[in-house]
Formats: sequence, structure tokens, C-alpha cells
Amino acid sequence: MSTHVTATDAVFEEHRPRMFGIAYRMLGSAAEAEDTVQDAYLRWASADRGDVGHPGAWLAKVVTNLCLNHLTSARVRREEYVGPWLPEPVLTGDGTLGPLESAEQRDSVSMALLVLLEQLTPVERAVYVLREAFAYGHREIAGLLDLSEANCRQLYRRAAQRVEAPRPRFRPDPAQWQGLVDTFMSAARSGDVSRLESMLTADVRYVSDGGGVVNAARRPILGRDKVARFAIGALGKYVTGLPVTFTEVNGAPALLFGEAAVLLIEFEDGLVSGMQAVVNPEKLEFLRRQLSHS
Repeated sequence: MSTHVTATDAVFEEHRPRMFGIAYRMLGSAAEAEDTVQDAYLRWASADRGDVGHPGAWLAKVVTNLCLNHLTSARVRREEYVGPWLPEPVLTGDGTLGPLESAEQRDSVSMALLVLLEQLTPVERAVYVLREAFAYGHREIAGLLDLSEANCRQLYRRAAQRVEAPRPRFRPDPAQWQGLVDTFMSAARSGDVSRLESMLTADVRYVSDGGGVVNAARRPILGRDKVARFAIGALGKYVTGLPVTFTEVNGAPALLFGEAAVLLIEFEDGLVSGMQAVVNPEKLEFLRRQLSHS
């Protein structure tokens, strides 16, 4: 009996990374993705093995459908969320979300794309994620979702048109990014507004997710002057004295302020074009566990 259980678990564990990757991209939440994978395990453990011809496909279908069910209630919670909603940040240098070797793979877990995916219907999101991030064919997706292949193609086209995956026009390598960030942080910490403004694009956008749990801007901050002043105030008030480390979050370079905040900074032609800060402690729990195991 124990041998059977061990073999059953081994098959499940082989497919766990892909299941977690699908669930995270579908839900934008590492905690909810973990819960979904656990629910899939319960179904796997009680399934009749004779009915499971291809475990990988069976598990992908279970996880995808669990996510579809979850997104219905998640949409209501998003509408009630206090302030801007950002995905839970995940350290990706260790392969947690699968290989991120190409620009397309990195885009599939980027904060910007995951926010855009919120605009899609749950089924559109499933088709887009399975196709773009995991290269499933339309026939395979049709089987996973119990839809026709033609319908899946139509859903994918509609999703792709609405999302148009954002790719930064300027993607510096990590060393170059760190140099730009060092200069930016120095200007922000010195309180030199004019110097900081010179490093920002005219339409720079700052979004912070505090979820109403901690102080954070309740609306996106737009424009060079407002973002410069807010950045100086926030750095001086909330993260003074915290250790700052460079890391990779959601496939992009990021700043980690202790375990209290994650800041992603986007550049365009050497200037800061966008900033996304996650300070909601509930959304940093998964990342904290990743750090404790590193």
C-alpha cells in the first residue's frame, strides 16, 4: 500500500511545478495557487487510476478548472479590494514559475501582464495562459476546457487583442538596471526633486498595493512632479533603515526592502517609466517563505 501511495505522490510531484505555474498565472496569487494545487492533489489521490490515461493532461485539466471556479469569486473580491490590485510577487531566479529564458516567458509572469489579464473573462484567461505560457496547442486546450477547437482559437485571438502583452522598449541587463536604480535611489534619498524629475518620463506611473492593510496610495500616481515628490516622501517615511537588496521578481529585476516591500522599476530609454510597489504584508508571505529557504 505504501509503495502505491509513494508512486502516486511521485507522479503528482513531477507535475507540481507546471500546475503551480498555471494556477499562479491564472490567479495572480501564489497563496491561492498553492491552495489550488493542494485541492488538485486531493482529487488526484482519490481518482481511479484506470481513468487517468495521461497524468499531466489530467492534472492540468483539474487545476485549470479549479482556477476557473475560483476566478468567479475572486472577481468579486478584486472589486472590493482597497486601492490598486497587484499580483503577489514571486522570486523567480530559482525557477519557481518555470523557465524564464525568453522575453515571452518573462512577459508571461510580469506584473504588467498579470494585471492586464484581469480584464479577460476566466475562460479567455485560461486559453491565453495555456497557449502563451505553456505552448499548449488549440486542440489540447480544447480538451482541457471541454470546448471546440474553433472556439478556443476565437477566445485566444480575442484575449491576445485585448492584452497585447506589454514588452518594455528598454530592457536593461541586471547590471545596467542596478546602476540606473542606484542613481535613482540616491536622488530620491537626497530629496532632490529636480534631479529626480530629470530621471522620470513625463508620463511615469507609480502604483502601490497596500490592500488597506498598510498605508499606500489609494490611486495610481501619474506624472513626473507628483511621482518624484511621492517617491521621496515614501522612501523617507516607510523604508528608512531597512536593508535593500537587488533580486529577480516575476521575471524582472526588483528591489527588496527587508521583507516589508517589493519595488519593481521599469525603464524606457534610460528613464524611469513606471514603478510598482507591493507593501501589503499578506501578499508578501509567499516571498518571505522563499527567502527563508534560500
